[in-house]
Amino acid sequence: MKMRLPAVPLITVDPYFSVWSRDEINRCGTAHWTASPNTLLGTVDIDGEIFSFLGCGAEPIKQVSLDIDAMSTYAVFENEKIRLTAVFTSPLLITDLYYVSRPVSYLKLSYESLDGIEHKVTAKVAVTEELVLNKAGEGRAYSEDVPLSNGTAVRIGSGAQQVLSRSGDDVRIDWGYCYLAVNSEGVTRNEVVDSLYAVSAQAEIKDSLLFAFAYDDISSLIYFGEPVNAYWKKDGMTITAAIEEAFDDYDEITRRCREFSESMYAEAKRKGGEKYAELLTLAYRQVMAAHKLAADGDGNNIFISKECFSNGCAATVDVTYPSAPLFLRYNTELLKGMLRPIIKYCRSGMWKYDFAPHDVGQYPILNGQVYASNYDGQMPVEECGNMLILAAAITKADGSTEFADSFSDLLEMWSGYLVKYGLDPDYQLCTDDFAGHMAHNCNLSLKAIMGMAGYADILRRGGESEKAGILSAKAAEYARSFITRASNGDGSFRLAYDRPDTFSLKYNAVWDKLWKTGLFPDSFFEGETARYRKEALPYGVPLDSREKYTKSDWTVWAACFADKPEDFEFFTGLLWNAYNTMRSRVPMTDWYYADTSEMVSFRNRTVQGGLFIKLLFD
Repeated sequence: MKMRLPAVPLITVDPYFSVWSRDEINRCGTAHWTASPNTLLGTVDIDGEIFSFLGCGAEPIKQVSLDIDAMSTYAVFENEKIRLTAVFTSPLLITDLYYVSRPVSYLKLSYESLDGIEHKVTAKVAVTEELVLNKAGEGRAYSEDVPLSNGTAVRIGSGAQQVLSRSGDDVRIDWGYCYLAVNSEGVTRNEVVDSLYAVSAQAEIKDSLLFAFAYDDISSLIYFGEPVNAYWKKDGMTITAAIEEAFDDYDEITRRCREFSESMYAEAKRKGGEKYAELLTLAYRQVMAAHKLAADGDGNNIFISKECFSNGCAATVDVTYPSAPLFLRYNTELLKGMLRPIIKYCRSGMWKYDFAPHDVGQYPILNGQVYASNYDGQMPVEECGNMLILAAAITKADGSTEFADSFSDLLEMWSGYLVKYGLDPDYQLCTDDFAGHMAHNCNLSLKAIMGMAGYADILRRGGESEKAGILSAKAAEYARSFITRASNGDGSFRLAYDRPDTFSLKYNAVWDKLWKTGLFPDSFFEGETARYRKEALPYGVPLDSREKYTKSDWTVWAACFADKPEDFEFFTGLLWNAYNTMRSRVPMTDWYYADTSEMVSFRNRTVQGGLFIKLLFD
């Protein structure tokens, strides 16, 4: 990885079980993605001398290299005696639902002598109360040893155990238990680390030593009034059995993770260049770990996103939409799991509108939309278009209408809404809601057109050729109207129909390019690409002509308009430069200033799944 990482993933399991660092992982404290401290400490005792390799502890052993792949972080440390290698792996293997869910993350340690002398090296890892409390001092934590058949373990948890007692955005879990284990006859104890209550595990490194960090959240979500468990528990698995299993399958699962990472990187490099491949490598763990995979009371898989550092909304439709490409490429079952809560909500009788909702709650409590309480705060065209496009994309990826058929009545209603209101949307929000309401939004009209075209394809595949033809004709009519009314006269197209000489990233049109529906002429994509190159700033192309900020997901979608590889690599190169130089050392932000690379807001969001869209192209 040539990029200087904006933040280093260490433990990435779900929105709560999350630990990150900076590029020198033993010279700064570790933190949750929110930047609230999540203190871990790792030290090695080399012949009686103690050095820190993780977090702020003893004298640091010099870090000489740091690299990542999709699921692992590799750090190497040296002094005059040894070279120590630390490998952090969260095996979020997207093709295997069990490993997406199993809440166990690894740290493997090994060393080699550099001075030709045999050394005794003992490693110690400590986990503090910050991983089990919203903030240190909010309540009291306690610990106890845990028997394992193939190692030594201890757990730490809050004494209160008010499971699923709060929701929010900049909050952390304060229920359940964090487990620290080592695959050896080690020593566990409780102690004080930087005035924090902590537990530790210690053992000698021989050939290697494997630590595991695990979290049992007891219940994961409130889902329409009922607590539901994580997917990994569905067949009766316990957390101690999961840790034992994780020790046993380390070699096999890490081999699978490496093979996936190498394959993903190779495909991304072939389709988009080396910098594009690095962007996907950085994004992968973040996207996967900003979700929670659970099973509802009927045994259906639900994959719940959290709107991280936005408002904490759960299962947000216009977050699922940009996130979708990763899951369309590798596992549509997870994308279906993101849509099922919306479908259930619309069928519950609680949702009264004839358009799709924005969300179904605030993570981890999903009891209905929290984003807006009145009509003015809704996103009617946005969310209808999103649901139709996503249903069509799943249908195309699966080669089957089975999933779409399960909510065909809703798709029909939402398609009708777009036919009625999508030609020229009124004063309302789109997914870029931070920019405020706007009437006559050209990009929103593009979304409506592509939603109609997508649903027409579902109808055609389902044998309803006549209805499909009528809807396809209507989408083509709206597309022709767009080309006429949105034109700037220079080959590019407006931000809004009534705003001449403006521009915006027309990311919603990417589906026409991808699906080869031919609704828009080649000149549309060529003109937009030329305009984006003209408007480009050092770290990206502004989202539109109103501000200098941009969005990472939409940047890559718009870059896919380009037929020439050098144009695509130009735009993704700007994005790479932004992360490489960004002063905000947090998990990838998706909203930043294109002239300075300064973060506006948002971090650790699932929308970075949108960066994977180039992989969907032939």
